[in-house]
Amino acid sequence: MTIKRELQSEIGQSSAQKLILITGPRQTGKTTLAKALSDSVEYLNYDRKEDRKKIIQESWDREKEFLILDEIHKMKKWKLWLKGLFDTRQGQKIIVTGSARLDTHRKVGDSMAGRYFAYQLFPFDLKELSLNKFGNTEENFLRLMNFSGFPEPFLQNSQAFYKKWRKTHLDVIVREDIIATETIKRISDLEMLIELMKERIGSIFSYSSLREDLLTDDKTIKRWMIALENAYLFLKITPYSKNIKDSIKKAPKFYFFDFPRVADQAAKLENFVALSLSKEISLRNDLLGEDYTLHFLRNKQKQEIDFLICLNKKPIIMIEVKTSDETASKNFASFAPQLKKLNPDIQSVQLVLNLKKEYSTKSGIKIKRLTTWLEKCPF
Repeated sequence: MTIKRELQSEIGQSSAQKLILITGPRQTGKTTLAKALSDSVEYLNYDRKEDRKKIIQESWDREKEFLILDEIHKMKKWKLWLKGLFDTRQGQKIIVTGSARLDTHRKVGDSMAGRYFAYQLFPFDLKELSLNKFGNTEENFLRLMNFSGFPEPFLQNSQAFYKKWRKTHLDVIVREDIIATETIKRISDLEMLIELMKERIGSIFSYSSLREDLLTDDKTIKRWMIALENAYLFLKITPYSKNIKDSIKKAPKFYFFDFPRVADQAAKLENFVALSLSKEISLRNDLLGEDYTLHFLRNKQKQEIDFLICLNKKPIIMIEVKTSDETASKNFASFAPQLKKLNPDIQSVQLVLNLKKEYSTKSGIKIKRLTTWLEKCPF
């Protein structure tokens, strides 16, 4: 069964007016999405020697409706080259894809102002599978938790395949993508950092603890984490601090895009929700031009709410994630009074995986079934 991506229709329509930039984790289906737009496609990957020659010489088939350029960011002065290509195109639609979080639309800079629309493609989630009427909710959830939302292992539905895919996927990211854009002297240190992060998912990021484990300095670890985030290995979520008394203001949390790597089940569930929310936020920002952001709440007393979603910098919903606890978290009461000063209508939602019956508390906290809520993302 073919799963139609939520971005497909929008990209198809926008490509007639703008250059399209699609970024996202490696093997999320960016090329498949681009090729699905038309039967008339010229696809060139800068990683391939023969394609690289065509790109440099600009000797491709201009009769094709679409020109798809993959990994073009590895080309020297690619931004200027892309600007010139777009300005001199003769009706051919151009799509640029890349498996690195280039912040492509920002790094392209003023030279591309008004010429592009940028999109991020995430792995499958419950909402996208539901829209495609693929399977049922509980089966899809278990499949995602076991094999991730990356199309190939998800569709293969095999633990043996996923384990082999996971290793090669990581090798390509570390040994090809990061090496192409970063100067890393010892790959083994980077691989050790990734291994250590499995036990730190959902926790406040601590440079000092990693510094001791890796026998290096904060500056180096920060550079490595930026490289891994840019390569879409990790998703970073920052704390929200505006008008929140005693809130922490700097230390972020990190989550895996390939979240089945996380061994602890509670941390893996939180990672799953983090990725689902981030995907929905990215989708709304890309398709609707909105300004949604995702944060978490934590104060110096170590009280915490897993996620806070803001719209135009205004907090709109607090979200707590639980495996089985149906009793509303007391931490909502620690943050609600301050946040209600910014938005009297802010929602409080506790998502519970193993929930017998949904209900609302006297104070207005909604206790919702996690999988059902994520299928719709009603915020």
